[in-house]
Amino acid sequence: MGLFDRLFSSGSDAKSAPVTKRQPAKKTEAMFLDADASSSLGDVNLMKRSNTIRHTFPGNADNPGNKEMVVEVSSMETKLDRMSEGMPGGVASDQRLNLSGGVPTPVKKTFPQQMSAAQLDQRKKGSSAGVNVPGGPAAMKQEKEEAAAAKTAQPQITQQPTGKPGAIDPFRQMVKDLNS
Repeated sequence: MGLFDRLFSSGSDAKSAPVTKRQPAKKTEAMFLDADASSSLGDVNLMKRSNTIRHTFPGNADNPGNKEMVVEVSSMETKLDRMSEGMPGGVASDQRLNLSGGVPTPVKKTFPQQMSAAQLDQRKKGSSAGVNVPGGPAAMKQEKEEAAAAKTAQPQITQQPTGKPGAIDPFRQMVKDLNS
């Protein structure tokens, strides 16, 4: 019965250890390392050295030819060594000098010329004719087709007065007209 043995024990057992007071920690002198010595990042000199990076870009229709930008980069600073002409952000060496002093150039005046009737008819043949009329070119084409269809002889369906709602006599009459 280990539980009761511990409660009723007198404390003179060999198993119990004497209680000791903690002693305060010894005061040590503060020691500071510089940033390079205290770093666990690896070789600091390798990280501090500068690297030269060369970027190349293709040209386009407005600015043909290959473009190049050379940059020297270190952990603390960046320096642009060389940039090709025509790249954004670069200074263009071929700057034109404007001698007009801000005076605008005169506008070339153009005047409409008279068109002949044949030229006007030729321009009307396109799809732009009848744009501002209701229905547009599609409605004009449909009217022409209806006029051509009216010229051909087709049997006309006559409308008969209906006697009762729901009667099928008008349909029978229509079938008779179509067969004749």
